[in-house]
Order: sequence, then C-alpha cells, then structure tokens
Amino acid sequence: MTYVPAPDPNGGAALVAALERNGVDVVFGIPGVHNLEIYRHLSKSAIAHVAVRHEQAAAYAADGYARSSGRPGVCLTTSGPGITNACTGAATAYADSIPVLLCSPGPPIGAEGLDLGLLHEMKDEHGHLESLVTASVRPSSPEEIGEVIDEVFHGWRRARRRPVHVELPIDVIEGSWTLAVGARGRPRSAETERLRSIFDASAPPAGDQEPAEALQHAAQLLSSSCRPLLVLGGGARGAFRSMQVLAERLGALVVTTVNGKGTVPEHHPLSLGASIRLNGTRQLFESADVLLVIGSELGDSDLWDNPIHTRASVVRVDVDPHQLRKNLDATVTLCMDAGAAAEALLARLGQEDGAVAQEGPSGSVPPHRSRPKTWAGTAVKMRALLREEALVDGAVYEMVNRALSEALPQQTIVAGDSAQVSYFGTVHFWPMDRPGRFLYPAGYATLGYGLPSAIGAMGACRGAPVVVLVGDGGFLFSVQDLLTAVEQRLALPVVIVDNHGYAEIRQGMEKRGIEPIAVDRPAVDFAALSRAFGGRGHAVKSVDELCTRAVEALAADGPTVLSIDVSGGSPR
Repeated sequence: MTYVPAPDPNGGAALVAALERNGVDVVFGIPGVHNLEIYRHLSKSAIAHVAVRHEQAAAYAADGYARSSGRPGVCLTTSGPGITNACTGAATAYADSIPVLLCSPGPPIGAEGLDLGLLHEMKDEHGHLESLVTASVRPSSPEEIGEVIDEVFHGWRRARRRPVHVELPIDVIEGSWTLAVGARGRPRSAETERLRSIFDASAPPAGDQEPAEALQHAAQLLSSSCRPLLVLGGGARGAFRSMQVLAERLGALVVTTVNGKGTVPEHHPLSLGASIRLNGTRQLFESADVLLVIGSELGDSDLWDNPIHTRASVVRVDVDPHQLRKNLDATVTLCMDAGAAAEALLARLGQEDGAVAQEGPSGSVPPHRSRPKTWAGTAVKMRALLREEALVDGAVYEMVNRALSEALPQQTIVAGDSAQVSYFGTVHFWPMDRPGRFLYPAGYATLGYGLPSAIGAMGACRGAPVVVLVGDGGFLFSVQDLLTAVEQRLALPVVIVDNHGYAEIRQGMEKRGIEPIAVDRPAVDFAALSRAFGGRGHAVKSVDELCTRAVEALAADGPTVLSIDVSGGSPR
C-alpha cells in the first residue's frame, strides 16, 4: 500500500511512497541537514532504515543486499560529501552490474553550477554521478519523483541492472506534493524519457519477437557439439535453475566467472567452479568445439591478463546488446535475458541428455541420435589440475576457507573483499551451491567492501548465516561499521586473515625490484578493537579454534571479530 502522510505531504513523502510502491523494505544511509524531510516520512513508513557510519558503507551495504537477494538495494545520503563518500560503492555496483539506487539531495532548482557558496555545494553533483553510474536523474517536482523511481525499477526489470542516482533538489524535497499516487494525466517528464532511453540502450530491442533464426543456429551448433563448454557470468545468476538444466541437457562442462560463482552448484559433476582465470581452463577453451557464454563480458577483471583463445564456435547471450562481442567475437549472438535464452534453447534441443533435435515444421522433434560423451572423465581430472594450480598462490588461504566451509552451514553467505583470502582463497576453495552467496567486488576491486556488504546481506536474507572473510588491510577501511553491526545486534562472525599489511602490493613491489614502502602496518589488536565497539573478539591460534569460534558467533547477539595471523605462512 502506498504511504501517504498527512496533513502536508512533500517531496520527501513522494520518495518514500515510491520506494514502498516498488517493494523496498530497507534502506541504508545517514541523515544530513539536506535530507531531513525524507527522514521525517521514512520514520513513519514500513521501510526499515539501517544507519551506517560512513556513506561508502551505505552503498556497499545496498550492493550486498542486492547481490545476496537479487532485489535492488537502496542507499540514502545527504548532498555533497555524503554522496561523494558513496561514489566508490556506486562505481563498484556499476562494474559488476548490481542494481543499486542512490538518492541524495542536490542544489535548489536554478542554483546548479552557480558557485554560490551553499552548504555542501559541488561544482556539478549531477554530472559527477552521471560519470559513474547508468544515469543521474534530477526530478524537478515532487510529482516527478515517483515517476522517476517507477521508471528506474521498470528499467531494471527489462535491461542491464546497473546503479542509478536520483538527485533531489532541496526545494523539491521540501515542496508540496499535490499528486499522492502517481502522475496520471500528466505528460512524462524529459528526465523520465531520458532515463527510459538510457535503459533502452542496454536492453533487448523492444517489441521484437524471439530471434528465431539465431536461436535455431545456436541450437544446431550445441546439439551437434561433442565438447560443449558453458561459461557463466554474473548475468546468468538469476536463471540458475535453467543453467543447471541446460548444462545437463548438453553434457557441457561449466566454468564461471567470480560473479557467476554458484550459478551451477559447484559440487555438480559438470562444474569446474569459478576457475575462468586459471591457466588450466585454457586447454578446455582450446579443445571445446562450442562455447556458450552467458552473461559475461569476459573482461580483464575476470581473466587476469589471461585471454581466451579458441577455434570453437562461440554462442554469446547477453541482455545488453553492447556486450555481445566484447573481448571475444561470436559466431551467433542472442540479445536476450539469460533465463529466456536458456528456456528457448532447451525447447529447441532434444529431450534427452546429450541428444540432438531436428527442426521440423512445428518446431523441435524427438532426438535422432546421441552425442558421444567426449568430456567423460575430463571433469574429475580438470578439478584436480585446477586445484593444484590454485594452491600455488592460495595454499595459505585454502586451509582457512576449506575449514570454515565445512564448519559453517552450507547456505552461508560469505562477504569478501579485494583481498588474497578472497581471490586466492574463497573463489576456489569454498564451494557454493547457489549464486549470491559470495559477495565480492570483482570489477572495481575495492577494499573495505566485506563488512558493510555483509550487513546489507543480513538485511536482505534475514535468518541466513553470513560470515565476513577479509584481510586486515581491507577491514581497516570500514572498521567503523562494526558499530552498525553492534547496533543492529547482528550475529556476524568477522574473520580477519591477518598478514600485517598489504601483502599483494608488497609482493608486486618485490617482483619489480622496488623496495617495499607503505605496505606494512603496526600491530593491531583486532579482538580488543571489536570489544571497544561493543562486540566480541578473539585472536585465535589455530584453524580449529577459528571454526569453533565462528560457529559460536552465529548464535551471538552481536558481531564477533576473529583474527588469525598468517604472516608466518599457513596457520596450524
């Protein structure tokens, strides 16, 4: 039900009503002098508010909410320094195609760019955010606020899901709202039309029928393939059930990017996990006869300077037409939602695993022959080979990840960071059976993401176990939000794998012959720091103790920091 306050609704009420109308149940943010009229009405709505201790954390929490649940996350800040603090989180969501709505006040209408010395004034707040996200939209009336918010959520249902910023002029937030429900009878605003056109540019062509010829070509390539390889990115996460059926129908081995991790359960006999960057997978790309790439740009953040070379036919599926030939050309392209494409392909393939269907006058007919199982035995051998390769860099982190994955519930959500324990450890050594259970900033590779994204996940997936697993350097970027976890009484284990600084950067300096500088830090008693915030804390001496404490932390009434020192190598 739309929230309409009385007796004098304003632009703040219009925003709250629009968020409620679009199913928002929690927002992450910090009140400030310019957004107080939003908070006036937020406090009376059904939407929960989680007060973070830094606006960057608000954006990360909204991102973690969205990744773990599949529903858009919302970040609310004040103007100027508030929204600029959230910019790294906005860019993180953009890089990984995460639907985050950022709302902030802006200068009054007519005061844009005038350099008047207003409080929190920026040269061009709107333009600054426009350069980071899908669009920055500036409603010019309280009535237009709801129209714009509705268009954002509509766009996310049909196009690539990337963050959007809504800048709310201060006088619009405080202005009288005369249309309580929608804006029927009023022409759509220029800003709404601009937003729609931006979404149109990253969506399948509107009104077109399924690309039948391309689908049939793709189905023929796949049905006649002896060595199909299914490559899944973040764009396939929402269709995970169809992805498993498609892999089984084709008898295809499955490799994912980090953002696609768990889209096919990693315990599945066809899954090779999130191993796309490893050298071992390159022999698969070279020996496959058909690659089916769904929902991935195959960018450097996925491949780590290890480009794909293949002689295979390539079928690429993506909701965004601009992604269909990036970084790897395609034989066939399907500009479609991942789930719709999978269902359409399944309808054209045979009804038996590894079978071929011929196209007849009425569509697919029963299979006429079976495909040889030339991948037979390959998965077992490849998993062993890939594990050995991953251990070269990740031996220290394998022990921690493996032990925690066995000790904690299978459905645990792991919030990571751009840290070695994540990209050398969790990516390869914590098997996931569903997407959205590893929260990791793959594209923008930011530090400080783990703790606030876990807070966001706990707001989205209430009752689900969540653990933070990060390095010491990244944890210190967002340590202040331990207070948020304390205030929210979150049963959150925060595992800090402590190598006493920025080990990755130190190693990079040493490889280049640079004397290490600014990469080591003084000792920090993380357990005592947590207790100072009102949480619990333990410096554990072994992996066994770590697991015991982590299980206990899931039943606590607040966060528990668990630090384990790996500066001397693998923990016991």
